[in-house]
Amino acid sequence: MKKFTAILLSFILICLTVVPALAMETPSETIGSDVPVIAMFGDGEAIYDEEGNKIFKFSEILNVLGSSEEGENGEDPVADAVISILQPFLLEGILRDEWDNYYAALEKEIGELFTEIRFDKNGENCNNSDISKNLREIMATQEKTDYKAQRGSYYVYDYQFWYDWRQDPRESAEELHSYIENIKKATGCDKVALLAHCLGTTVAVSYIAKYGTDSIYGVALDGSVIEGAEIISEAISGKFTLDGEGINRLILDMNSTGSANLSEFVTASIDLAIKSGVVGTLTDTVKATIYQKVVKGVTSALSLSTFFTWPGYWACVSEEDFDDALEYVFGEEDSVKREEYAGLIDKINGYHKDVRLELDNIYDEIEASGARIAVIGKYGFQIAPICKSSDQISDQYATLSKASLGATTAPSIFETLSDDYIAQREAEGKGKYISPDKLVDASTCRFPDYTWFTKNISHSYWHSFETALMFNVITADRQYTVNDFDCTQFVVHDYETGVVSPMTEDNCHTENWYDDVKDGQKTGFIDRIIAFFRSLINWFKALFSF
Repeated sequence: MKKFTAILLSFILICLTVVPALAMETPSETIGSDVPVIAMFGDGEAIYDEEGNKIFKFSEILNVLGSSEEGENGEDPVADAVISILQPFLLEGILRDEWDNYYAALEKEIGELFTEIRFDKNGENCNNSDISKNLREIMATQEKTDYKAQRGSYYVYDYQFWYDWRQDPRESAEELHSYIENIKKATGCDKVALLAHCLGTTVAVSYIAKYGTDSIYGVALDGSVIEGAEIISEAISGKFTLDGEGINRLILDMNSTGSANLSEFVTASIDLAIKSGVVGTLTDTVKATIYQKVVKGVTSALSLSTFFTWPGYWACVSEEDFDDALEYVFGEEDSVKREEYAGLIDKINGYHKDVRLELDNIYDEIEASGARIAVIGKYGFQIAPICKSSDQISDQYATLSKASLGATTAPSIFETLSDDYIAQREAEGKGKYISPDKLVDASTCRFPDYTWFTKNISHSYWHSFETALMFNVITADRQYTVNDFDCTQFVVHDYETGVVSPMTEDNCHTENWYDDVKDGQKTGFIDRIIAFFRSLINWFKALFSF
């Protein structure tokens, strides 16, 4: 039971404080080009101290928080950490409305994981920690190498730009500028193409905001966060909710993608809590009592002791959440904390002014320059069930409307676009932009004919299909559109086979919770009773096999 407690409570902490690591998929087919392509990824690379010791990697933090292994002498460090937080939460906070010890315990247990990798109050690297020296050396070699001269073509990962993803994307853009100029010199090419994923998209647009498109042949944005990523943006601006069913859906998503391996007992226990009404009761309590004391009261201290001294993460805050996030973390104008963190706030505001508020102009410049454009929006998953947007069409971290630069989506994962809406689009001659699952209208995207949609490929998984598609588009001798490929604008991925296929009405329902969503529409008393007892039976079965 102690293991179960550790796993369950650690899972909740993961949802509250950890953005999972980003992976990279190697292309399954060899494709070449006369244009050098620079690939940029997100926050998956480990951070090392000056001596070369690894001090942080997201995937390993997840393993620690999610581990059920006991330490020496039978101790479970995860459970002990969680208990040290829960004791003041329950015994002092809930019972006596005294929260200081809870705040201190939470900041200590979580903050200790980030001691060596936090930036200072000016948003600066204070201990010379960085990505690995090996990656820096690889880039130095790439900057001097013309791979086409060696092999006859440039390939997709010949040139990879690695950077400290914690820093201001504008600083990374300065490094990218130097990298691009050196590659141009080594290859004799006047232009390069940028293939950017996740946080790499913020670096790409920061570069264009400063240096324009004179050196850019093409730009690909896959899993973009430049318009905002709700898993960060809403959490840091106080837009929380608690969705009990969403917890189950998130577990199903994580299990299907291989990013979690939670036991049947854990999932059955959560399901029982939902069906019995416990989570619903807690939701009411959170809204009425705990929100101000627990969530808002601790967010500033916890955020500044973990992720949010990193300007790179502030780049994922949406324009509409930006002012709320500043106040939520640093307090009102002229507050002591605003003065204390003035340097960091200057960096945050600088990116907001130079890049975020200029995105429309940046898009216009890319298109007007004739640079090739490819955008991929991913969906079929839900965002963590603590975010207000947890029931929106998304890739787990950002809503599809943000990641696709403007697609119109169904009101929630439980609904489709209305028949009237679809009929209107068809009357306008835009019916071809409606997805077969009736969840997406691509016609409202910033680049509707250069935007593809992959369903059942999560944000943290870069499939070889996506890589090949983007590489082909951004290195082509003309601008390809969604009509130029057999794959169609909307495709579906099968996790079991790894195959990506054109989306049809027959293969489009890939959501791991699809049957549960249909069942969830039943709201009658008898249906709820049946659901509760079915969950109770499943819980006992899981308990005896645990």
